Amino acid sequence: MEPVIKSIEVKEAAVPLKRPFKTALRTVTTAQTLIVKITASDGKVGYGEAAPTPVITGDTLPSIEEAVNNVIGPKIIGMSLTNAEDIKAVIDQSMVHNSSPKAVLNIAVNDLLAQMYGVPLYQLLGGHSDKITTDYTVSVGSTDEMIHQAEDLMAQGFTTLKVKVGSDSEQDDLDKVVAIRKAVGPEVNIRLDANQGWHPKQAVAAINRMRDLNLGIQLVEQPVKAVDFDGMAYVTANTTTMIMADESIFSVADAARMIEMNGCDIINLKLMKAGGIDNALKINTLAETAGIPCMVGSMIESSVSVTAAAHLAAAKRNIKYVDLDASMMFTSNPVAGGIINNRNEITFPKLPGLGFE
Repeated sequence: MEPVIKSIEVKEAAVPLKRPFKTALRTVTTAQTLIVKITASDGKVGYGEAAPTPVITGDTLPSIEEAVNNVIGPKIIGMSLTNAEDIKAVIDQSMVHNSSPKAVLNIAVNDLLAQMYGVPLYQLLGGHSDKITTDYTVSVGSTDEMIHQAEDLMAQGFTTLKVKVGSDSEQDDLDKVVAIRKAVGPEVNIRLDANQGWHPKQAVAAINRMRDLNLGIQLVEQPVKAVDFDGMAYVTANTTTMIMADESIFSVADAARMIEMNGCDIINLKLMKAGGIDNALKINTLAETAGIPCMVGSMIESSVSVTAAAHLAAAKRNIKYVDLDASMMFTSNPVAGGIINNRNEITFPKLPGLGFE
């Protein structure tokens, strides 16, 4: 008998972070998140997660819960997992925007599908690799605080650091990056994330000064406002450092527009923006066709959705960069199992689906 979706349960979780996470957009000390459990008629359970990030996705905890419980969720109850394409279409088409509630349900459905076929999800999606390597983020703080974070992460075995910049003063940002580079030495990869904090000319000036100082910046993520596609194209055209689009790209249409404008060198895939794994896969395919590699990243999310993102990253050759440190920032995680973190290396349990117990 074909397994069908039997029930959907929703649970809120609030977990303190090990240290405050600060960017140009926000400061987080306790992570608020929503865990969804979908139970199929054969008894299998799929897990998903939606992390509210109002300043980026516009989704709040109450709005996600309302969408899952009363708008999207009821429409997929009773649908057969053997018709997964139809389930995913219903999730996508039930409402406009609201990418995070779509993501949480899409993740849980993909978990169930991989369990149904008896394989880890990354194998079902493509199976490119069984391990990936992540960076770790140095959040905004004083120069001394950021140096201390960077040195601590190096001591833990991280070889790539993502440094948060994007203040009103590019000189302040420059001084911090110079100090961090001096502290960590030349061998550590440094990525910068401005979180939309610069305007286009300011971004070009800052990035080119860092190039001229031989700071060895690997890439710069979302230097200007998300809506400023022309600004992204301006920065990309006037710098030699690789420019990554993040908040600018929620959909396949956004990605197509950015690619057509030559607006970036790399695209950051996040499940909360894309509305789940399947739309992220579509964006990756489009980017690959254009010769543009992708990164997989996350918001401040627990091991549930970070595990889903890791399976996506391991599945595809075109995903060259990984930024999946978020669940390591939590003092605990709400569901047992999932990915295995060993310093900067992420591996997967030999269990079907996402690997939660």
